[in-house]
Amino acid sequence: MLIAYIILGLLVLLLAVTIGWILSYQRLSDTFKALSSDALKNNNQAFTELAGKVLENISSDIKGNMNVQQESIGRLVDPMKDALKRYEDHITLAEKDRQESHGALSTQLQLFNNLQVGLQQETRNLVDALKKPQVRGRWGEITLKRVVEVAGMSQYCDFLEQPSTNTEEGRLRPDLTVKLPGNRTVIVDAKAPLKAYMEAIESQDEKTKEEALRLHARHVREHMRLLSAKAYWSQFNPAPDFVVLFLPGESFFSVALEQDRELIEDGIASRVILATPTTLIALLRTVAYTWQQQQMAENSKKIAEAGSDLFERIYKFIEHLEGVRKSLESATHSFNKAVGSLESRVLPGAKRLKELGAAAADKEVETVRPIDAKPRQISLSKKA
Repeated sequence: MLIAYIILGLLVLLLAVTIGWILSYQRLSDTFKALSSDALKNNNQAFTELAGKVLENISSDIKGNMNVQQESIGRLVDPMKDALKRYEDHITLAEKDRQESHGALSTQLQLFNNLQVGLQQETRNLVDALKKPQVRGRWGEITLKRVVEVAGMSQYCDFLEQPSTNTEEGRLRPDLTVKLPGNRTVIVDAKAPLKAYMEAIESQDEKTKEEALRLHARHVREHMRLLSAKAYWSQFNPAPDFVVLFLPGESFFSVALEQDRELIEDGIASRVILATPTTLIALLRTVAYTWQQQQMAENSKKIAEAGSDLFERIYKFIEHLEGVRKSLESATHSFNKAVGSLESRVLPGAKRLKELGAAAADKEVETVRPIDAKPRQISLSKKA
C-alpha cells in the first residue's frame, strides 16, 4: 500500500510539474510574441525609411542613365528608322508596280482568252467548212498557191495553173503543172481526201477515232491509185516525170503514214509522190534553182555570142583604122615630097627674083618644114 501511495504521490507531483511547465511556457510564448511584434514594427519602419532613401537614390541614378541610354539608343535607332522608311517606300512602290503588272497581266490574259475563244470558234468554223468537198478542194488549191509563192515560183513563168486535157476517160485536170528545164513537167494534185481525218478530229470516242484514222490512210492510198491510173505522163505532151499528191497539212501525211507505213514506197513505185507544204516548198525551190542555173547557162551562151560579135565589130573597126593610118602615111609621104620639090625647085628661083628686085624687099620666102612623125602602126591579129 505504501508503495502505491508513493507512486501515486510521484504521479501527482509529476502532473503538477507538467502543468506548471505548460503554464510557464504559455506565458513565455506570449511574452516572446509581444516582444517580437514590437521589434518587427520598429524594424519595418526603419527598413521602410531606408528603402525609400535607397529607392530615391537608385531612381535618380536610373533617370540619369535612362536619359544617356535613350540618347545612345536614339543615335543607333535613327539610321535604322531611315532604312526602314526607305524599305517601306520601296515595298510600297513594288506593291504598286505589282498591282499595275497584275492589272496588265490580267488584261493580257483576258485578251489571250478572248483570242483563244475566237480561235476555237474559227477552228470549228474551218472544220465545219472542210466537211464540204468543194471547200476542201478550194482550201487545198489556196494552200498550194501559197506554197508556190513562198517557194519563189512565178505563176506565169515556171508553172501553169489548172490546165486540162480531154481524153476518152474524161477530162484530166491537175491542180498545178510545174515546168522543168529541158521541156519536162511535174503534175501536182491537191484534191487529197480529208473527210475521214475531219471525222477523227471531231470524234470523242477513241475506238471511233482510230477507225476513222485507218479509213483516212485507206482513202489516201486509193487516191494514189486513182492518180496512177490516170497516167498523166501518157496524156500530156511532154509526159510528166511523176505526179505529186499534195496534202495541205503535215498532220494529214503523218497520220496516214502511221496507219500505213508503206505509202511512200508504194507511191514511188506508182510514180506518185506524197508531199506536204514543207516538202513541196523544198521541191519547188529545187526546181526554181534549176531554172536559175538554166537561165545562167543561157545567159552565159548569150554573153559568149555577144562577145564574139563585139570582137568581130572591133576587128572591123581596126581594119578601117589601119586604112586611115595608111592613108595618113601616104599623105605624109606626098607632103614631104612636095616640101622637097619646094625647097629644091621653087624657093631658089624665088630668091633669085628677089635679088633681081622683082619682089618687095621686106618680104621673105619662108620654108616649109617636112613632117617627121609617122602614124603609129596598129598590131592586129585574129585567131580562127
